[in-house]
Amino acid sequence: MAMARTPARRRRARRGSLERPINARLYRASLLVLLLPLLIVAFSITRPAALPAPLLPPNFDGAATAELATEFATHFPDRAPGGPGSLGAGQWFREQLAPYGLPVTSDTWEAHVPGLGRVRLRNLWAVAGGQSSDAIVVLAHRDDTGAGPGANDDASGTAALVELARGFSQAGTPAAQRVRSAHTIVFLSTDGGSFGGLGALRFAEHSPFHVVATVNLDAIAGRGPPRIVITGDTPRSPAAALVETAAKRVLEQTGSAPRRAGFLPQLIDLGFPFTLYEQGPFVARGIPAITLTTAGERPPAAFTDRASSLDTAKLTALGRAAQELVGSLDQGLELAQGTTTYVWAGDRIVRGWAIELLFFGLLIPYMVAVVDLFAHCRRRGIALLPAVRSLRSRLGFWLYIGVAFAAFRLLGAWPSGAPRPPNPAVASSGDWPALPLLSLGVVSLAGWIVARHRLVPRRPVGPDERLAGETAALLGLGVVALLVLATNPFALIFFLPAMHAWLWLPQVRSGKPPARALVFLIGLAGPLLVVGSLALRFGLGFDAPWYLLELVAVGYVHLPAVAITLCGTACAAQLVAVAAGRYAPYPPAGERPERGPLRALVRFTVLALRARRVRSASS
Repeated sequence: MAMARTPARRRRARRGSLERPINARLYRASLLVLLLPLLIVAFSITRPAALPAPLLPPNFDGAATAELATEFATHFPDRAPGGPGSLGAGQWFREQLAPYGLPVTSDTWEAHVPGLGRVRLRNLWAVAGGQSSDAIVVLAHRDDTGAGPGANDDASGTAALVELARGFSQAGTPAAQRVRSAHTIVFLSTDGGSFGGLGALRFAEHSPFHVVATVNLDAIAGRGPPRIVITGDTPRSPAAALVETAAKRVLEQTGSAPRRAGFLPQLIDLGFPFTLYEQGPFVARGIPAITLTTAGERPPAAFTDRASSLDTAKLTALGRAAQELVGSLDQGLELAQGTTTYVWAGDRIVRGWAIELLFFGLLIPYMVAVVDLFAHCRRRGIALLPAVRSLRSRLGFWLYIGVAFAAFRLLGAWPSGAPRPPNPAVASSGDWPALPLLSLGVVSLAGWIVARHRLVPRRPVGPDERLAGETAALLGLGVVALLVLATNPFALIFFLPAMHAWLWLPQVRSGKPPARALVFLIGLAGPLLVVGSLALRFGLGFDAPWYLLELVAVGYVHLPAVAITLCGTACAAQLVAVAAGRYAPYPPAGERPERGPLRALVRFTVLALRARRVRSASS
């Protein structure tokens, strides 16, 4: 009886072959360079010290402040910028400060507010003079969206601002002069805070004071735990001593440490600076600023923000913590000035420059492997120029879409406004008109019809040509990473997963489709961090991609970041084409169609119209 033959075991491809072009040993060996950055990161961890508490105990009256907040929210439930309620709220603020001998100064300007059009806004501030002209600013926005009374956001902050002004006002007596503050204290009531922090941006750009620190009070009477927000509009952080001092003062008054964003969210905020609170414009301009709040990353919903929901105990504790914080800054501000970059890890910080060095170290293994892959192609005589030209065509297509998007923006097709994050709760936020979107889709499709003549395969593509296509795309990703490193090194957190995952696409090209799909999906973890942060942390859900596009449309996301992202998308598109078997190198002159893409499109259109007329005539 003949014995059944067992199937032959599939042999693994030889190293250095077209099926295994990546030198895994060299890649693993280059990972050793990370030991030095990791060691530096370990030694850069420090524990910042808090400034001492002020000598005088706080006299913040929480019950009176809660009554003020209730009165303010009840009499002026609609304080949207430009409306009659906004004028009444401003007059109320003046009247509340009048008994303390604090004259109020105003700054008026016009701005385009999403959903409201072009309106007049007004910042108001009072000044408690100090021994130095350097100013500590305590601010709260007095406006709301008009969808609710805004008792917590931000009648509570406005009322606390009035109560703090009472505590720091000078009575003009010899005893008061002896305890005069060392710094000038500015009590700033901003307008447009519910629409992207327009008032804070205006004051940060046109402040008549030399501002050395800022404390923002926003929704400080909610049921949630106290939080400290430090994110800026650029990858900067306020002085660690300021944040640690604020945390200690809150701990002393509330009995619990305030919450901060976790380690990964802080890295995301440095890589993609974004905040809905008013400390952002100050931090971006080198002024240390924080926000004290009981809300989350997103301000509370307007329809539940009523006076009955105010927590007087929380308002009292955070009001006293703010008063103590200002007192600490007043007597030791020189130790908490300026901005830097760092990430909190528990009660310690990791220096930003050390994290940047680590990210740079993570680039080295990728660069070594890609350069070796390039040398491998040169040794085998694989032509890379057609693959580079194919990548150039893809890059041209994606840049074309970017230019078309910008042209539609100039024509007023997209949501517009100041280059600030729109309030997600406003109805106009994310309200994208269907017709312009459809028009952009048609324009993009026309661009693809033109570009596809050079990108679709017209003959069988060999494994050496596919490897060339992957090599060109991976080299392009390396160039994109260097551009990111030159603009914002923290943004590498969104590119490094793709680079280190997609590096192995040439190795799995001959494998099963699920393996190729899995490797590609792992590389998308970086971009998903941005979308996931907006969707989960800021409660945007499935509207996160649209909101991200709106940030681009209003100019909050700057042009270099958009251009770099489009370049990375072109590289990813070429890798997808290779993995899906739809890649073709840029055709030489002999393989190109007789007519160019534009002429072919015109000819196709004319012939289609003629055929339609013939069918109509025959019927």
